[in-house]
Amino acid sequence: MKNAPARTPEITSVLVRTIAKLLFLPILVTAVAMLIKGYAQPGDGFSAGVVGALGILLQYLAFGRRTAERLPLVGFAGKGVFAGLLIALLVAATPVFLGQPVFTHYPPAGASVIYVGTIELITALLFDTAVFLMVMGFVLGGVQMIAQTIADEDEYRGPEATGPEFDASAGTDVEPSSGGGRR
Repeated sequence: MKNAPARTPEITSVLVRTIAKLLFLPILVTAVAMLIKGYAQPGDGFSAGVVGALGILLQYLAFGRRTAERLPLVGFAGKGVFAGLLIALLVAATPVFLGQPVFTHYPPAGASVIYVGTIELITALLFDTAVFLMVMGFVLGGVQMIAQTIADEDEYRGPEATGPEFDASAGTDVEPSSGGGRR
């Protein structure tokens, strides 16, 4: 059985993949809605980032690492953390340069607010966007790192790694052989 190709266990079914495809866009839309309305209603940048990252994590689980990493959002994980940190620092530090305390809210109370549709463009929204980018980028970066480590371990084992100790469908009570020696 040395020449037999290594079996990869089929973890996901057609149903799981179909549901993951159908839920991906609604999950991301929900994350954006939580981000936009977070300063006035329940939700904020942190929870929106977690929800968005869970949507992409669902794609990792349903389709595997290679397919999930082709999503445009996954490629921007590191850049998103950097951009979010930069935006958060700018929101915090800009008032200091204008002679105001750190994190001064703009526009100030009683001033007119700029609207885009029903969305108020205020510094809280900008800061929540920064937190969203940092959380989503950090979670996706962690998932990418774990997925890459697993892929490296599978590559390290090589195609000769067959047998019950490498078979994911076998029970967990199988111990690798010790090479024929006594215990």
